[in-house]
Amino acid sequence: MDIGDIVSRKSYNCDIFFKIVDIIQEGEQTKAVLKGLELRILADAPLDDLKKVSQQELREYKKDFIKKSNECLIRIMYRRKLEMEKRGHQKEEKNNNNGFFDKPGRVLHIDGDEEYLEVCLSTYKRLGMDVIGEHIPEKLQPKRVYMFLVEYSPDILVLTGHDGMLNRSKNFTEISCYRNSRYFVEAVKRARKYEPSLDELVIFAGACQSYYEELLRAGANFASSPHRVLIHCLDPVFITEKIAFSPIDNFVSIQDVIGSTITGIKGIGGFNTRGKLREGLPSSPYE
Repeated sequence: MDIGDIVSRKSYNCDIFFKIVDIIQEGEQTKAVLKGLELRILADAPLDDLKKVSQQELREYKKDFIKKSNECLIRIMYRRKLEMEKRGHQKEEKNNNNGFFDKPGRVLHIDGDEEYLEVCLSTYKRLGMDVIGEHIPEKLQPKRVYMFLVEYSPDILVLTGHDGMLNRSKNFTEISCYRNSRYFVEAVKRARKYEPSLDELVIFAGACQSYYEELLRAGANFASSPHRVLIHCLDPVFITEKIAFSPIDNFVSIQDVIGSTITGIKGIGGFNTRGKLREGLPSSPYE
């Protein structure tokens, strides 16, 4: 087993594919540090618990990832088309010249994983979103988030990366039992010092198995993971798209937000939140 190998864990029936990102020695045991290929989780496992993934298995796994992502994108684009048509009819009633234009919410996405950030930025682009991406390790996010908020003035903030419960702990209410939740919680608190209002700055925070309740208490609008399940790497994108393209005079129900994700209600939760799409008038003849 080498760093960069794609593997699965025998003790978990080889259900998730990982990349080996480090190999460490714990006493007499050699372990691999593992990063999920599509799920925002960091884990470790003894080398003898790992099975190398064949090229055929990897192709099938990636095919399933692309299928899930595309299904979500198709639903989103169809929903947005219907919403735009509805708003278009309303605008025509207001103004026969139809000189309105839209300004969706701006997103600042801070991610502890550079590869996941690139995948997310590509998806934001496909969705036509205004986004800034920053790769910042989870433990440094509390120190950097305020500076980025001042610099970029986003409408929506994403704080994510990797997380997970340590040593199969069952103490769900002790933050020390989580790999990175304490950093996400502290980063949310720092962000709320910049903007306390949940309507002015919308925050999604967390990754796989994150301490959901504490993230909400810290001030997040949306967080993972209510049932401590693994979440898909693109879920933060689909959540923020829903808020960014919902009119600012509408409150988006949490059911609608969760319905935009791949993971669903066991992985994502939060509060009803005001949309960030603003109407402008008139549209410029020079754009």
